[in-house]
Amino acid sequence: MRPSLLDPLFASASALPGVGPKTGKLLDRLLGEADRPARTLDLLLHIPFSCIDRRNRPKVAEAPIGAVSTLKVQVVEHRPPRAKGPWRVLTEDETGDLTLIFFRANAGWIEKALPLGETRWVSGLVELYDAFRQMVHPDRILDEAGLAALPPVEPVYGLTEGLFPRVMAKAAAGALARLPQMPEWQDDRFLRAAGWLSFGESLARLHRPQAPQDLAPEGKFAARLAFDELLSHQLALRLVRAKMQVARGRPKNAEGRIAAKILGALPFALTGDQQKAAAEISADLSGEKRMLRLLQGDVGSGKTVVALLAMAHAVEAGQQAALMAPTEILARQHFATIAPLARAAGLRLALMTGRDKASERRATLDGLASGTLDLVVGTHALVQEDVAFHRLGLAVIDEQHRFGVHQRLALGEKGEAVDVLAMTATPIPRTLALAYFGDMDLSSLREKPPGRQKIDTRAVNVERIDEVVAGLSRAMNSGARVYWVCPLVEGSEDSDLAAAQDRAEDLRKFFGAEVGLVHGQMKGRDKDAAMVDFASGATKILVATTVIEVGVNVPEATIMVIEHAERFGLAQLHQLRGRVGRGTGKSSCILLYAGPLGETAKARLEILRATEDGFRIAEEDLRLRGEGEVLGAKQSGAPGFKIARLDLHADLLRAARDEAEKMLGVDPELTSERGRHLRLLLYLFDRDQALKLLRAG
Repeated sequence: MRPSLLDPLFASASALPGVGPKTGKLLDRLLGEADRPARTLDLLLHIPFSCIDRRNRPKVAEAPIGAVSTLKVQVVEHRPPRAKGPWRVLTEDETGDLTLIFFRANAGWIEKALPLGETRWVSGLVELYDAFRQMVHPDRILDEAGLAALPPVEPVYGLTEGLFPRVMAKAAAGALARLPQMPEWQDDRFLRAAGWLSFGESLARLHRPQAPQDLAPEGKFAARLAFDELLSHQLALRLVRAKMQVARGRPKNAEGRIAAKILGALPFALTGDQQKAAAEISADLSGEKRMLRLLQGDVGSGKTVVALLAMAHAVEAGQQAALMAPTEILARQHFATIAPLARAAGLRLALMTGRDKASERRATLDGLASGTLDLVVGTHALVQEDVAFHRLGLAVIDEQHRFGVHQRLALGEKGEAVDVLAMTATPIPRTLALAYFGDMDLSSLREKPPGRQKIDTRAVNVERIDEVVAGLSRAMNSGARVYWVCPLVEGSEDSDLAAAQDRAEDLRKFFGAEVGLVHGQMKGRDKDAAMVDFASGATKILVATTVIEVGVNVPEATIMVIEHAERFGLAQLHQLRGRVGRGTGKSSCILLYAGPLGETAKARLEILRATEDGFRIAEEDLRLRGEGEVLGAKQSGAPGFKIARLDLHADLLRAARDEAEKMLGVDPELTSERGRHLRLLLYLFDRDQALKLLRAG
């Protein structure tokens, strides 16, 4: 049960003074989740991202142009608008004049706020127009009492439509007033060495900054809270791992006879990285502890073959294996890759998705329950209640960051002490690997299998799209197949992003029935049909959204066009580019962009042209964008940090990992005084699921 000390923080934000139902709904939209409204705690952890410094209070003549100043002026004259012009208010001090400009003015409000002859303080951006100083729509118009209440440094929050800055600031202040006195969960010596204040004091300084540098993400106030969040996350990861390994593993001894048959059926030799990863996994499977390992590999590095060798090991040891993928396209792709090799080695396997006919599903369920099936490849259909295994020994989970922690664990719970191998095609910077997968051992595939082609990557302005289409026509006459990726499914009047459906219609004017279309809103069987047509050559151009980002394998496809490439993240562009260069033909990737490009977008496209090393690209992506989107942090399995930034707080993450290991080493159940305080931390950062694992034993 959650400690009662925290109850005020878990109350609905709409119950805060001055919030009310209307603002409450806006806060729910901004900070709530599908299954719960915004809480007081969510407001507290919604840290200002910037601030307005209102401490600069010069005379009018000295007010810097293009900066915010707070000026003491006398109201001299009101000039109502002529026709559709603005309302002007002339003000002055002893050094010069300042014109206040109001568009679509409310005359009564302006005259009341700025009475003739009175002195007022106005705060806002000072600009120069026709050599005269002016302030358009001042942020604040205050008398002396109002100035006394004005925060010298005003926090700026992320908002949603309809939620105004002052309302947000008031709600945050109300939340801060509800924060109870917390016991200290960090080590005293560590706190002193870092020069950090308490949790509550640090929160207060972020919501009520005294200077702009108080809000710096690497400053001591944000760093304290980032470390708290990272420590809660590392504790939770280790508690999950302890739960996974509390049941001793069942050693799976195999001589490698089935694996040898698979290797004999391969048209190529394994790379050194593949051999090393396969050996690490075999050692885990043969050991006493349950395996919990992440296999990460760049696009086309051959993870599926390594996973199949692991599954062969489990089957030779008398157990079954399952491979779970996040989408049906990906599950079918894995099955197509694995099936011929598995059958050549005498393995019995099946595919299970949510679209199987009743008779197919019944046959698969019977085969898994009786043990007449050795392997199954499927979607999350594999974790449904009616799926029972005869003796599941190995669960392979692909693109595991797309599953929630409980979905990840659910497949492993279909057997006794099941070993878990997770895979990702997104190369992960070391910092991210520690944060997202810190509960796992790590194997990496950096080498490309022999035969993978270098991809000629070019950035082309979208204004030259006619030249690109003409080039495609020539290439297709020579037998080329083309992916054309768009950011949206259908166009809208308020978006200039190319839409897949519109683009498919445009291309059909040139290429007719040779143009296919696939996107995430299509029915599963229609998606499959579009993929089959493209793989067979019935269509030569496949217009798609990012649904083809991972796992799709058509060796004959040699050209990738990515429209509005400047809108995609680096890692995603790299994944999409990896759909070509899989066969023997020369491959190219055309990055269509709409100029002018910002600095970050320009850097992204330049990096992509310069290298095909997914690990280097991932590091650059982290540097350019921060952690949020590198792994799709909105996905259910990702930590979704509120305060910590892995591009800035890598050192804190390492320290948090060490602290979590040390703490759980001496107090694995968190029952000591400090352990009980750390349980509060797990609740504060929504990591309390890990405490349920403690209670479950």
